[in-house]
Amino acid sequence: MAEFDFDVIVIGSGPGGYVAAIRAAQLGLKTACVESRETLGGTCLNVGCIPSKALLHGSELFEEANNGTLAKFGVKIPAPELDLPTMQGEKATAVKELTGGIAFLFKKNKVTWLKGSGSFVDKHTVQVGDAQHSAKNIVIATGSSVTPLPGVTVDNEGGVIVDSTGGLALDRVPNKMVVIGGGVIGLELGSVWRRLGAQVTIVEFLDQLLPGMDGAVRKEAAKIFKKQGMELKLSTKVTGATVEGGKATLTLEPSAGGDAETIEADCVLVAIGRRPNTDGLNLAAIGLETNQRGQIVPDHEFRTKVDSVWAVGDVIPGPMLAHKAEDEGIAVAENIAGETGIVNHAVIPSVVYTMPEMAGVGLTEEAAREAGHDIKVGNFPMMANSRAKTNREPDGFVKIIADAETDRVLGAWCIASLAGTMIAQVAQAMEFGATSEDIAYTCHAHPTHSEAIKEAAMAVRGLPIHI
Repeated sequence: MAEFDFDVIVIGSGPGGYVAAIRAAQLGLKTACVESRETLGGTCLNVGCIPSKALLHGSELFEEANNGTLAKFGVKIPAPELDLPTMQGEKATAVKELTGGIAFLFKKNKVTWLKGSGSFVDKHTVQVGDAQHSAKNIVIATGSSVTPLPGVTVDNEGGVIVDSTGGLALDRVPNKMVVIGGGVIGLELGSVWRRLGAQVTIVEFLDQLLPGMDGAVRKEAAKIFKKQGMELKLSTKVTGATVEGGKATLTLEPSAGGDAETIEADCVLVAIGRRPNTDGLNLAAIGLETNQRGQIVPDHEFRTKVDSVWAVGDVIPGPMLAHKAEDEGIAVAENIAGETGIVNHAVIPSVVYTMPEMAGVGLTEEAAREAGHDIKVGNFPMMANSRAKTNREPDGFVKIIADAETDRVLGAWCIASLAGTMIAQVAQAMEFGATSEDIAYTCHAHPTHSEAIKEAAMAVRGLPIHI
């Protein structure tokens, strides 16, 4: 008899987990994946990245029809009517197709789905429901969940105070929505409901939106969202919330302390961040501890201090991004199989899928200076890009940060309608150690938004053509 039931058991089927399971199976390892949801794909596919993009796209189409953008280009239609159930139905269809696709890939690659929640019995054994399953290697890929806000109780069923899951499933457009948190999730979902007709107020504890992004992006983002009609309450904290008669009343104070005020809303979206899902794993059974942030800290190969246990994705340090988790999932499977799996954590792009999109990769200008780099910075405005100008998408810019001595690209940040797609070019260039000159002398198709990246690279040396 085999010593273990499986070569690899992956706990969690989000982007890190399902990718790790499929890659392990491709490498000839007998693999199982533990998942308690009725569908695979984790938060991202079920109640995160994918459904939010469906609503973002649908709301963008509605706004184009509703605010005169289509009419400006000669597409004249009667006043559009919002059919929210149909929009939500399209979202559900996209989710079903993609989660079903993961189930198909599991069958194709002979990955066993162990349905239920997993917890450790020992370093080679996982309890799933009433059964125990053993493996030579176990990968923790349990993802993250919404961070609660003290004094503000989320009730997604009630629909008045909701988290990101509830914010994706509203059955009506609120008259007034307050979003607590000016990060990626809050701004994306706030954008959806603003476009569909809600008055949206963003309450952010810090003095700027989008913590972690380049200062120029954060500053410009505030201007753009204000222009779009959002009210921003920065340097403000929420200290309490009550619900009565289908409305919420929030108590706010300046972050540094001061006089309180109250505001009312039909819907409050709590989006202050996410925390690792490590509770319930019974890590004590294998002697594995978490750090102060509740994260598991593995080595560069993603092996924990318990030699048979590995960890990837949102449960380990680093940005909580699906594509980071996917790359780690591939790498951990390759390491388990005896190959060399590597993730360059210095080149992980991040994107905010508002309109326009906001994206970056590598160091911010502030981080580059703090790290002691002597830098040169090139900027190019989207209003000077021919395609953006033609499409009437003038907001935004591209910014490239390069080492002053070597010209090697250290980071890039942009705001543009296609920023999320554009940033991939710079990420790949950085992976190959490109200089700004390499990008500047790469021929870019005309007319495209990506020409702004070429011009920003030229601007590093003070030589852009179109400004």
